[in-house]
Amino acid sequence: MSDPYKRERLRLIIVKRVSTAGQAIDGYGLPAQERDCRTWNASPAGGHRIVHVVTDGDEKAGQTGKSTIDERDGLMEAMEWIADGRADGILAPNLDRLARELTVQEAVLAYVWALGGRVFTADHGEHLEDDEDDPMRTAMRQMRGVFHQLDRGLIRKRLRDGRTTKGEKGGYAYGAPRFGQQVVDKELVDLDDEKEIEDLILQWHDAEGLGPRPICKRLNDAEIPAKRGGKWHPTTVARILDPAAREANRLRSERDRAWRKDETRRTRASKILGGMR
Repeated sequence: MSDPYKRERLRLIIVKRVSTAGQAIDGYGLPAQERDCRTWNASPAGGHRIVHVVTDGDEKAGQTGKSTIDERDGLMEAMEWIADGRADGILAPNLDRLARELTVQEAVLAYVWALGGRVFTADHGEHLEDDEDDPMRTAMRQMRGVFHQLDRGLIRKRLRDGRTTKGEKGGYAYGAPRFGQQVVDKELVDLDDEKEIEDLILQWHDAEGLGPRPICKRLNDAEIPAKRGGKWHPTTVARILDPAAREANRLRSERDRAWRKDETRRTRASKILGGMR
C-alpha cells in the first residue's frame, strides 16, 4: 500500500551562475553554490534526484545576471531537459543566481512554469506558480527581488565611488597594471624583471631607432615572454613606447565595447519586432 504522505521525488537540475561583478561583491563561487544546493536537497525539505548540473559563466569570465534567457547556454540547456521530459524542474542556490534583475528573474520563472517545470532554491524551497487567488504570493516574491536588486546596485555604486575617489587621490583604482608594474597593497609599484625588459625596449627604440614591429620580433626571437607569458604584439610594444598610444587604445576599447553593446540591443529589438509582424 502506498504512503499517502510520501512526497513526490522529482528530477531536478542544479542551475549555477557566476558573474565577475558578483564575485567581487560576495565571492559566492560555483563550488559553494552547488554545495548549498546539494545540502538543501539532502535535508528533509529536499529528497529529490539531481539528474544534471548546468553552469552559466565561469570564475574568470563570469556571466551577467542581466542576460536574457536565450543568452544563457546553461539555463537554456536546463529548459531543454524539462521540455524533453528528462527533468521536472530546476534547483538554484537563490533567485539572484537565476537572474540579477527582477525582470529577467520573472521571465525565467514564467518560462519554467510554462514548460510544466517547478522551481526550487536552496534558501527558500519551492517557488510556487503564480495564482490569481493568491496575489500576495507574487507580490512578496517580486518585492524580495526588488530590494535584492537595489541592495546590489548600492554596493556597486559604493565600489565605483571608492575607485573614483582613490583614482582622484593618485592611487591605483582599477584595471590591469601596465607592463613594468604590479599592484602591492592596492598601490602600483615597479616590477623589477619587467622594468628591465621595458628599459631594453626603450633603449632599442632610442639608440637604434627601431619601431614596434622590429622590437616585437627581437623579443619573440629571444623568447622573452610578454606580461601574461605569451608572444609579443606590436600594439603592446607601441603602448610601452608611447603612453599617449596606450590611452588612445583604452578609449578605443571603450568605444568598441559600447558599440557592441548597442549592436546587441538593436539585434534583439529587431528579432522582437520581426516576431510581432
